[in-house]
Amino acid sequence: MLAAMKRSPSLAVEKTLPEPDAPEPATVRRLQPVAPPLPAPTPALSIVAPCYNEAETLEAFTGRMLDAAQAACGDDFELILVNDGSRDATWAMIQAKALSSSNVVGVNLARNHGHQLAVTAGLSLARGARVMIIDADLQDPPELLGEMIRRMDEGFDVVYGKRRARAKESRFKLATAGIFYRMLGAIAEVDIPHDTGDFRLMSRRIVERLNAMPEQDRFLRGMVAWLGGKQTELLYDRDARHAGATGYTLSKMVRLALDGLTSFSTAPLRLAGLLSGLGVLVAFGLAIYAVASFVTGRTTPGWTSLALIVVFFSTAQLLCMAIFGEYLGRVYMQGKQRPLYLVDEIVAFAPSDPAAPAPGLGRDQT
Repeated sequence: MLAAMKRSPSLAVEKTLPEPDAPEPATVRRLQPVAPPLPAPTPALSIVAPCYNEAETLEAFTGRMLDAAQAACGDDFELILVNDGSRDATWAMIQAKALSSSNVVGVNLARNHGHQLAVTAGLSLARGARVMIIDADLQDPPELLGEMIRRMDEGFDVVYGKRRARAKESRFKLATAGIFYRMLGAIAEVDIPHDTGDFRLMSRRIVERLNAMPEQDRFLRGMVAWLGGKQTELLYDRDARHAGATGYTLSKMVRLALDGLTSFSTAPLRLAGLLSGLGVLVAFGLAIYAVASFVTGRTTPGWTSLALIVVFFSTAQLLCMAIFGEYLGRVYMQGKQRPLYLVDEIVAFAPSDPAAPAPGLGRDQT
């Protein structure tokens, strides 16, 4: 019975019944419930860094990031390195860092889920009172952490980095980024800051609200803006990539742009409606012209006008179908309710005292 009670902490009373022939009444013995294990301590700061093929930059990044975090809050922090299906030695390096440093946690995703979902995985595991998002390519300076913390101490919920200048980025990328942010600002139903990435420091309240948002196609900088609260910018000059090649190909950038445009605006759907209305007006005008030409006897055979009409309507229909398909596909993927990501391993430093929890961890570890 006692063993059964230990497996059921809510049971606090054990009754001992008498033998059938015993005249003594039943006795009651009160026991204390088994105390639940103490939760792991909450660090003052969590840093989430997604990593994809970052073997050439990881050593430099972790060195600078750990130095900046220690200067800002001592040892009361955790650095969560999320391996997003890297094909080089990134995961092996993350494991070595996590096993040798009490402040580093390594997370290995089951496959490449993409930058936004890798960040989402790190945010779900972060336990800090404040959480920073930063990429591991060292384009965003880790040393800005101290200034971000000082700005948050003024009462802000989010301090996001706004790029004042970008080093060694092509004119094409700068031009397309400018067009995207201006277009997004024009049609989005939420005021999303221009020229910003995911580099930011957030309060615990904002992170918990962000983790509660279930959408599959995630555009985190827009989602954080949608959450509101007191948010402020921190201007900085973005550095060139430390080493290696970027994992953000043109197709991934287009995908992210579509996520931003469709996740925070229904303007493309309204555009499809406007094109349909314009097509009806054009068709009505052409019908009037055809009837008037027939009545006046000025009808002339020709294929140019017919070809232009067919091209116009076909293009408008295809564009409308593409817009509808984009939104319908998102509804379809959301309706499946699949997990946003899958974690294979979590590696953390094992303390010498077996009873002591790993720093910042309240979860399974390998």
